[in-house]
Amino acid sequence: MPGYSTRQFTLRLGDHDYRIRALRDLQQYADPHGDAERAGISSALWSLFGHVWPSGRVLAEAMCVHDVQGKRILEIGCGLGLSSLVLQRRCADITASDHHPLAESFLAYNATLNGLPTLAYRHLPWSETDATLGHFDLIIGSDVLYERGHAELLASVVLRHARNDCEVVISDAGRGNGNALSHALATQGYRVLEQRCRFEADEVPPFRGRLLSYRR
Repeated sequence: MPGYSTRQFTLRLGDHDYRIRALRDLQQYADPHGDAERAGISSALWSLFGHVWPSGRVLAEAMCVHDVQGKRILEIGCGLGLSSLVLQRRCADITASDHHPLAESFLAYNATLNGLPTLAYRHLPWSETDATLGHFDLIIGSDVLYERGHAELLASVVLRHARNDCEVVISDAGRGNGNALSHALATQGYRVLEQRCRFEADEVPPFRGRLLSYRR
C-alpha cells in the first residue's frame, strides 16, 4: 500500500487459518491527501486500526461459535475486521463498519487473501446518523471503549441501529469504560452477562479483559 509498510501472517481462529495483511508497526503514518485531518484522527491514533489486538482475537474466537443463524450483524470499529472475516466464512449476514479511511481497503484485501467474497462495508462515524443503514439483530465490537466518551457514543449507535430483541457483544480490554457502557445500555433495557477472558497468553486469573454480552 503506497506510503505504508505492511506485513502478512497467519492466525488460527476456530478451525481455520486466516491470512492477514496488517501494518508493520505502530509508526506507520502517511496522509498526502488530508484523509486523517478530514476524519479527525490524530497521527498518534492513525495506525491503530491496522493491527491485530488481543481484544480482536477474543471477539473473533467468540464469533467462531456464536449463534448467527438468520441474524443481521453489524461490526462496529472493525479495523482489520477479524470477526467480520470469520462471520463471512460462516456465510452470516455481516456488515463491517469503521471510521478509518483505510479500513475498507484492508478488509477487502484480507477477504481476497482468504478466498472470501467481498464483505459489505459502511463508513460509520459513531456521532453521525445514517438512516440508510437499518437495524440489526447482533452488534459486535472489539476494544471500542478505549477513550472516555466512547461508551455514550456506542450506546447511541446501538439505539439507532438495534432491533427490539438485539444482542450486543463487546470485547473489552479493561480500560475502565465498560461499566459506563453497561449503565448506558441499561437505560435501553439491556442486561449484561460478563465473562472474564484471557487476552494475553501469560495472563493469570483474575483476568482484566471481559467479553460483555448485552441482551434485552
